[in-house]
Amino acid sequence: TLALPTTIEAYCVLADAMAGVTKSACAAEFVGTFLLVFTVGCNVLSKNPNWGGLSIACSLMVGIYALGGVSGANFNPAVSIALGVAGKMQEGFRQVAVYSAVQIVAGCCAAAAYCLLFGESFHLGPAEGYVWWQAMLCEMMYTFVLCTVVLNCAASKKIGGKNQFYGLAIGFVIVAGAYGSGAVSGGCFNPAVAIAIDVLSITKGFGWCIIYSVCEIMGALAAVLLFKLVRPEESNESDPPETYSIQSKLAAEMIGTFVLVVTVGMNVLVHSKAAAFSIAASLMVMIYALGDVSGAHFNPAVTLAILCSGRGKTNLKEACQYMAAQVFAGIYAAFFYEVVQNGKTFPLGPGKGFDWGGVAVAEIIYTFVLCF
Repeated sequence: TLALPTTIEAYCVLADAMAGVTKSACAAEFVGTFLLVFTVGCNVLSKNPNWGGLSIACSLMVGIYALGGVSGANFNPAVSIALGVAGKMQEGFRQVAVYSAVQIVAGCCAAAAYCLLFGESFHLGPAEGYVWWQAMLCEMMYTFVLCTVVLNCAASKKIGGKNQFYGLAIGFVIVAGAYGSGAVSGGCFNPAVAIAIDVLSITKGFGWCIIYSVCEIMGALAAVLLFKLVRPEESNESDPPETYSIQSKLAAEMIGTFVLVVTVGMNVLVHSKAAAFSIAASLMVMIYALGDVSGAHFNPAVTLAILCSGRGKTNLKEACQYMAAQVFAGIYAAFFYEVVQNGKTFPLGPGKGFDWGGVAVAEIIYTFVLCF
């Protein structure tokens, strides 16, 4: 059997600088993007709201594991742009341009295929009851999350190329975003997806793909900015530190907590049937992305438990700073989902048929499970 380091070297090559522009790399990008967009279309047209997000996430995940060693498995112009701006593309912006063109062509071919299969198409645009800027906030937000996970898990100096969870983490960003924010914008998070949908439904109107793509690229650029803020070694030739500075740790805690709370709020307010799954996915992907920086607590109760464990993993001053950062990020996230949801929020309290005693039992037991 292969030793673990050999396996990682074989399959986790995304971090070393994405493969150059070759026929093999372009073919890999075409195949991976085609399968992703075809899966999106099939799930939408077969009206699969409960499992659609998971299906799309899995198609992305298996494509990454299958083709990551060939092209880097971008399958998304926003991801290619983020990697290019972060200096992770072997041939720089030429490679970004070629990859993006291949991804868009592949997306359009996939859209033609699902239209041929189902005999119909579907329109791109904000869901009923929402306006353009609300949908664009969702697209920007979860494209940011997607690119953040790609950069940290697959392309960072410290853990990129040294793990086998990168495909799982990247794929399950779709689960995190598809159920809450997807109910507002459709959940593209990918210019190739947006352009393909819009082009193949041109008889129903055209133009939303431009706005979607711009906002998705803005999310990608924001991810690069915060990637270099959290990991300062990515801005120069220095090696990653054994332990990151308190500034990096607090930034990581704020980003992770913000993503988690936004996902909670969005799922609750759209009455998602997959809320628990989506929220768990958001927590998981941010732990994978930022765990090596701050420990990925994203929860004052977790920080308190780690402090009280007496294992020397944190100290009182750092724990207090973590908690303050988490609370601040949570409040900011609540304002974010309130704005997206037309000012709607939800109260905190016992569910129908339960009292505060029941709340105490549930919260104590499952906070114990989380911290344990």
